[in-house]
Amino acid sequence: MLDLAGNCADLAPRWLCGQRQELLYLAPSLLLALVIRALARRHPIFFLFTLAGTLCHELAHFGAGLLTCAKPVSLTIIPRRVGQGWHLGSLRLTRLRWYNAAPSALAPFLVLALPWLTARWRTHPGWQFQWLDLLLAFALAPQFLACWPSRVDWKIALKSWPYLPIGAGLFALLRWAGWL
Repeated sequence: MLDLAGNCADLAPRWLCGQRQELLYLAPSLLLALVIRALARRHPIFFLFTLAGTLCHELAHFGAGLLTCAKPVSLTIIPRRVGQGWHLGSLRLTRLRWYNAAPSALAPFLVLALPWLTARWRTHPGWQFQWLDLLLAFALAPQFLACWPSRVDWKIALKSWPYLPIGAGLFALLRWAGWL
C-alpha cells in the first residue's frame, strides 16, 4: 500500500526527493506557463510572453548545430500564421547528417537547465521569498513551454536512428554491470 503522507521515495525516484525546494520554487512558473499557453491559443498578443522561451529554444538548436557541425544559417523568432496555428520561430540547418540530427533537433531539452539552475541558485543554502523571485517566475515560465521539441524537430531527430539501438545497448550494458 502506498503511504501518501509518508516517504517521498514511495512516490518518486530517490534523486527527485532531495529536490523538494527546487520543485516548490518552480511550481509557480510551471503554472504560469500553462496559463500563458492557454491564453496564447486564444489571442496572438500573448505570444509576447513566449518570446523569451522561443529565443532559448532556437538558440539551443543553434548552439547544438554549431557544436555538431550542422551549419545553422538562419534564425527567426517572429511568430507567423501557418494554417490554423502559429509558427513561433525557426532555424535552418544546412548540413544535417545521421550523427548530428538528433543532438541538433532535440537540443531544446537543454532549456530546462535554465529554470533548474535558477531554482538551485535561489533555494540554496536557504530560501526566503523576495520580489526578485516573482520576476524570475515570469521569466522562467516561457522556458517550460520552450523545452519540448516541435513535431518537425522530432522528425529531424529520426535521421539519427542509429542512436536509439546504440543508446539502448549502452543502457542495457551499464544496467547489467550494476552501474545503473
